[in-house]
Formats: sequence, C-alpha cells, structure tokens
Amino acid sequence: MKVQLFIPCFIDQLYPETAFNMVKVLEKACCDVQYNTNQTCCGQPAFNAGFWDEARQVATKFIKDFDTVDYIVAPSASCVGFVRNYYAKLFENSSLHNPVKDLSKRIFEFTEFLVDVLKIENYGAVFSAKATYHDSCAALRECKIKEAPRKLLSHVKGLELVEMTDVETCCGFGGTFAVKFDAISIAMADQKTTHALSTDAEYIISTDLSCLMHLDGYIKGKNLGIKTIHIADVLASGWED
Repeated sequence: MKVQLFIPCFIDQLYPETAFNMVKVLEKACCDVQYNTNQTCCGQPAFNAGFWDEARQVATKFIKDFDTVDYIVAPSASCVGFVRNYYAKLFENSSLHNPVKDLSKRIFEFTEFLVDVLKIENYGAVFSAKATYHDSCAALRECKIKEAPRKLLSHVKGLELVEMTDVETCCGFGGTFAVKFDAISIAMADQKTTHALSTDAEYIISTDLSCLMHLDGYIKGKNLGIKTIHIADVLASGWED
C-alpha cells in the first residue's frame, strides 16, 4: 500500500524524530512510504487567525502537492481535521471543490490509519512505563478519534495505561489561543497536568505534538515529574526481532 506523508511545520522543525518513527511503523506494516519534499503547511494557522485568502493560497499548494491517488497520513489530528473539515469551506463553489472532496477521503491521522485502514493494532512495541493518554480536541472533535490510540497502546508490551480525570478536557493550547489568552491557556495546562500527575504516570501520550509541546513547556517550567511523548514514538520503541 502506497502512503504519502504529510509532516506538519512544527514537527518538521522541532520534533523530526517523531516523523521518522512514524515512517518506521508504517514500513513495518509493509507500506510503501513516499515523501514529497515540496510540501509546506496545510494553511491552518492563517485560517485560524482570520487570513482566509492567505490560507487559501497555502491550501491550494497543499492540494497540488498531494494530487495523487494515494493515502495521505500525518502525525497530527489537528492538521488532518483542518484539511478534512475546513478545506470545503475555503474552496466552496470553486474549481477545486471536487479535488478537495477527494482529498478529504484520502487523508488520515496516523493512529486511525493504522487501526481503521491497515487493520493492525499490534506493532510489537515495548515501552516499560506507566502512562496516561490525552485526547486532543482535534482528534476527539474534528476527527472523531477516541478508541484507535487506546487499542494501539493496549498492545504495547510493558506499558501500563491509566485514564486521567476529565480526559476529554482541552489542554489549553489551541494555537493562537495560547498567545492571545495566555493566562487562561496556562491555567488549563495546569489543570490537565494536575489530572495527569494524579495517576502517578511517568508519561503523557497523545496523537498531537502541539498539545504535548504546550504541556511540556508548562511541565518544565514547574519542574514537574512527568514527561510527554507522541504515540508514534511509543509504537516505534523497543522492537523485538
């Protein structure tokens, strides 16, 4: 099965190891993984800031970069949710209406692709730790992803997964929300981290590094005893021959 990777801006710049680990997992599942080096952004930051014309320009490039018949897989429910749910609004009554409809059917967040398309839940990962899982708003509300990550994590050898209180509550990031309303954003991160710490977990796992980046900044600022990790990094850990 041929797969086109979409690697979001912040992962490309700040967390490239997560992208490489996603490739490792996909190749283990016998996928033919391709990466178009011309790709840039999906356009979400500009769209959310109200710059729809600029977002449309970036999104038009995205559509051209992924003008194939292949599946598109990304380690970010936020980007996937934006393409899937808001490109139709950006290109309503335009010549790109049909390509956008096709694109929305081919783009998947990493964990939903593994479980719902590849139909594989056990990738032979070993990760000896106690962890709790954070449902990102984009995964839960934009992509309707709830069970797939948990199914994958349930097969990770050595991993003890404990649910935190109010697991579906936002972490406070929200892109520009964290900049415009920093006090509220920090308070929400404090609440989320407090719930995670109450489980005695060593790690917070999520599908979205934007959430984890926000939480990690708060955690490090307070010198708290918990770490963050993307689910792709967990699934690529400790493989046994």
